[in-house]
Amino acid sequence: MTRCGEYGESLARTYLEAEGYRILQANYRFHHGEIDIVAEEGEVLVFCEVKTRTNVLFGAPECAVSGGKQRQLRRLAHAYLAMHRIRDRVCRFDVVAITLHHGKASVNLIRDAFR
Repeated sequence: MTRCGEYGESLARTYLEAEGYRILQANYRFHHGEIDIVAEEGEVLVFCEVKTRTNVLFGAPECAVSGGKQRQLRRLAHAYLAMHRIRDRVCRFDVVAITLHHGKASVNLIRDAFR
């Protein structure tokens, strides 16, 4: 992971905690994939994808969460639920899009991003 990515994930965790999320796990790895953040917001289990960019020349950070990436995250979430024997729990996918510009961070939280 790049320094930009690591910094973005750190900012995302801090931001989510300030929004009332409880971070359960960061960088959950399973086979050939990773969920950036697993958290709870109230009773909801949230799988968060963090995208950080230093500019928007190639689009906003959230635009990088393609259909293929969404399918991969769904598979990883199913694996997480199975490994932790979690059933009958409301789950959702959020995207935390971070743009870094001249030392300032802009954070855009997209709740239930894969609807």
